[in-house]
Amino acid sequence: MQYKRISADCHLDMPCMPPELFVQNASRELKERMPYVTDGPDGPHWVAKNGADFGLVNGVGPGGAKYVPGQNHRVDKMNEVGLYDDAKKGKFRARDPHLRLKDMEMDGVDAEIIFGVLGSASKLDDKEASNELLRIYNDWLKEFCSHYPERQLGLACLPYGDIDEAVKEIHRVAKMGHRGLELSCSWDMVPMWHPDWEKLWKAVAEVDLPLHFHTFPTTDGRARQGVDGQTRRAAMFTGVSAFQMGLINIIAAMIGAGVFDRYPTLRIGFGESGAGWLAYALDRMDFEFEDRFRDLMKLKPSEYWRRNCKCTFQFDRIGAKLIDDIGLETMMWGSDYPHTDGVWPESNKFIEDQFAGLTPDQIHKITCENAAKFYRFSN
Repeated sequence: MQYKRISADCHLDMPCMPPELFVQNASRELKERMPYVTDGPDGPHWVAKNGADFGLVNGVGPGGAKYVPGQNHRVDKMNEVGLYDDAKKGKFRARDPHLRLKDMEMDGVDAEIIFGVLGSASKLDDKEASNELLRIYNDWLKEFCSHYPERQLGLACLPYGDIDEAVKEIHRVAKMGHRGLELSCSWDMVPMWHPDWEKLWKAVAEVDLPLHFHTFPTTDGRARQGVDGQTRRAAMFTGVSAFQMGLINIIAAMIGAGVFDRYPTLRIGFGESGAGWLAYALDRMDFEFEDRFRDLMKLKPSEYWRRNCKCTFQFDRIGAKLIDDIGLETMMWGSDYPHTDGVWPESNKFIEDQFAGLTPDQIHKITCENAAKFYRFSN
């Protein structure tokens, strides 16, 4: 098909999942440890017996919050086109591939890359149950994306905190026909420069699928426990202002550990990473390379970035001014549908605003061509 716009960052979160999915499909010994839906004061609610809370069924954003008019401008815009009212009527647009496609078409999007439920797996705090949850999700996702395979590309979610199991799942989902991978990250994970990751890099190279890291909290969530009101709001503001830049810990670690020298064909995507801050980060890494780290790698860090990596963003006016420093070929736009800081259903408006100073060819590369090449869509 002829693509004109590809959203490289969209989502399917736990609140969007079919209520019986995990309990029905889990092995007998793990059914009791799976997330399930129960009635709550605001309606059906996703929970687990370990106390984990995954939010309202078809609630707002990845956390399944209750819709509160006037609290979030972007959420109000999604509500204006009936996203939440339809869910109350049993019309689940985000988790129905046919309805979801209509939401994309409403926004001028021809194809989308779909990130999954990784954050929910970490909430279980149960490695075996988490791995089972992700296996079930990956099986369900394959069927979900089978209706429009050239328009909906879902990323298989790899086991959280278990490199050996992640390697097994890489090979399993590749044989199933999945076309991309997503690895969960955490502030307390084994650093990416550690040799323990070598088996995972090797597996990703063997199956030749793009591997993704989405933004993640860079501080322990327990730090926010016991605070509320404006203090909690200040904590949230701090997190959403800084979380994208935490991805430098992965970018620099992979480059510094020589991963791209050993596996030069790796394709690495950074979900909702933002772009503007990368101009400084790349320049900083190049400076350190020239100054004292020439022994670690063959090329300048910015050269690995341009050869192997992609960033995604929905609205980044600074990034649009620094495309030569970041690398035009590394930038991919995404609407972030249906998340609370996304730009759906007003993508046209945000694209025109942030890219006002760019040429039509540059805009096409960022909003379509770069993603088409990275994910090997036939254009």
